[in-house]
Amino acid sequence: MKHPVMIPSLGLVESITLTTWMRVTGERVAKGEAVASIETEKSQVEIESPADGVLEITIQAGPELVSAEATLGFVDDDTG
Repeated sequence: MKHPVMIPSLGLVESITLTTWMRVTGERVAKGEAVASIETEKSQVEIESPADGVLEITIQAGPELVSAEATLGFVDDDTG
């Protein structure tokens, strides 16, 4: 099953930049492990993995702004 890696609720924040991925696509990650970092006008926030599994990145880090509702990637827990 694929679990979305999403930006946590940050209230009325509209300007969000995905600054860094701490892991790469295909890497195993653990639930609760920091996998990415985002920056708003006032703070920097780490994004945690929603499950144990393999990371799939769908939005690359960079200077472009991302939507507060964006799915940044997925963690696939299928051990099949």
